[in-house]
Amino acid sequence: MRGLSRVLVLTSVLLGGCAGSQKPAVPLAWLKPGVQVSLPTPMLARPFSQQQLLSAEVKGQQHAMLVLLNADGERLTLVGMSPLGIRLFNLSYDRQGIHSEQLIKVGELPPASQVLADIMLSYWPLADWQARLPAGWRLADDAETRRLYDDRGTLITEIRYQQQAGQRQPVSVRQTAFHYHIVIQNLGNEP
Repeated sequence: MRGLSRVLVLTSVLLGGCAGSQKPAVPLAWLKPGVQVSLPTPMLARPFSQQQLLSAEVKGQQHAMLVLLNADGERLTLVGMSPLGIRLFNLSYDRQGIHSEQLIKVGELPPASQVLADIMLSYWPLADWQARLPAGWRLADDAETRRLYDDRGTLITEIRYQQQAGQRQPVSVRQTAFHYHIVIQNLGNEP
C-alpha cells in the first residue's frame, strides 16, 4: 500500500453509503468482526499536519487516495481526494464526536470510523489505547512496528514505521481481520 491509508486505510474512509452529511457519531470503531472499541480522545500533546498518498489493497482491488490529515490538539480532521484531486469525503473528530460527509462512494473502502481508528492506532500513544482495549487484547510497540493482538494472541493489525525527518512515521498498515493493506507515502508534513 502506498499512501496514507490506515493512517491510512484511509483509503476507504467514508461511510459506505450514500453521499451526504452524517450527524455526529459516537466515536466507536471495529477491531475485528464482533469486537468494537471506543476511540481515544482527539487531543494530542503534539499537533501535526500531513499530506499523504495512500495505496490500498482491499478485497483484491487496488485503490489510491490523497489524504490531508490535521491534528491540531483539539480535533482530528481528514480530507480524502482522488488522485485527480476530486474531493471524496471530509471527516472530523472532536469532543462532540465524529462528523463526516461522504461526497463520492469509493468501491470497497472501509467506513470512515475504521479509517479514523487506523490513523489513531498509528499515531496516538500506546497509553491512550491500552485502557480501551477489550480484556486480553494487547498492543506491542517497538521502533519499527506496532502490533495489535486479540485475546487469543492472533495478530489483528500491524503498522510499520520509518524514521522520516527525525520523526517515526507510519508507512503501512495491514489489517488481517478485515483483509486490507495500506501503503502510506508522506508527501509533506508540518510538525
